[in-house]
Amino acid sequence: MCGGSPHPHLVCTEAYVVTGGRGAVQTLSPDGYREIPLEPGSIAWFTPGTVHRMVQGGDLRITVLMQNSGLPEAGDAVFTFPPEVLADPERYAAAAQLPPGTGPDTADAARRRRDLAVEGYLVLREALAAGDNGPYLEFQRAAARLVRDKVPRWRELWQAGALATAERTGDQLDALASGEPSYLGEATAHEAAPTRFGGFGMCGRRDEYNLPGTTLPYGGE
Repeated sequence: MCGGSPHPHLVCTEAYVVTGGRGAVQTLSPDGYREIPLEPGSIAWFTPGTVHRMVQGGDLRITVLMQNSGLPEAGDAVFTFPPEVLADPERYAAAAQLPPGTGPDTADAARRRRDLAVEGYLVLREALAAGDNGPYLEFQRAAARLVRDKVPRWRELWQAGALATAERTGDQLDALASGEPSYLGEATAHEAAPTRFGGFGMCGRRDEYNLPGTTLPYGGE
């Protein structure tokens, strides 16, 4: 089976907008195991903590949308590596890191990373299928422990990004209510093209967009 590396995001919802081909996304959550078909025009999304793995059915192409700009790039996702890897931050980091570039060495490392994540994922899936959510809940706790030291930086990114954007909307509503919408004088349009083609992401190969002031470049994922 050709697919990506299973993982959840811990503070971000992720969405797939399918633009071509066929495939599926496999998910693990308190609801159990699901396999959601992916076909052109369909949308699927997963809230924080949902383990998901994209599976290629044939020429599958999707646009990925992430909540909380800056936090996915800062590493809010955790691979479903086996428990002994999750328990050792240095071992986890070594298994998760890929060599730079998109050449054969990086491709081989990405496959090894995927296979290790699938190894841990299958244990979680089989336990949930048997009615035992213990391994899944322990994985969530292990993932939270693994990223705990990153939370202060994540909070800064959230405050400067998603929270600031929401607060700006509040200011705009206040301006409209007062009849002084001067902020509309700052209206403009933007465009962007991919800054890297064929990068190795958790879900598969991807074209990446680095939007100044909006997202951060991915590092090591």
